[in-house]
Amino acid sequence: MAEDNCIFCKISGGQEPTTVLELETDEFVIFKDIKPASQHHYLAVTKRHYTSLKDLDKTHDALVARMESGLKEFLAGKGISVQDALLGFHLPPFITVKHLHMHAIAPRSEMGFLSRLIFRPSVWFKTAEDARVYLSQVESSQ
Repeated sequence: MAEDNCIFCKISGGQEPTTVLELETDEFVIFKDIKPASQHHYLAVTKRHYTSLKDLDKTHDALVARMESGLKEFLAGKGISVQDALLGFHLPPFITVKHLHMHAIAPRSEMGFLSRLIFRPSVWFKTAEDARVYLSQVESSQ
């Protein structure tokens, strides 16, 4: 379900013609981040609106895994080292767009000082692996 004023809902729904979709699946789209933290910075944005990782539970583990593998395959297909990439999610209140999105930043080793702070694995930024551990501990709301 799309939110009327959500820019990521518009992008993932193909209603934002200025954003080039690099890849599209049934569940998410991949496009360039407008404020890159390194030479390559892409977002995997779900087509279904979730505000953040906090909206998910253990039943969403496979979705997160598909987003991660989709981003890794996308990067590898562009000749970008997956070994020097950072993939993960910010948690509220440290998100600028309140729509679930996974960052893929490469090369991680070339991130600037401020970007290293913003995307440092911590309580406010979960790597893809940490996100799956987090989800495994959240009971299903169904």
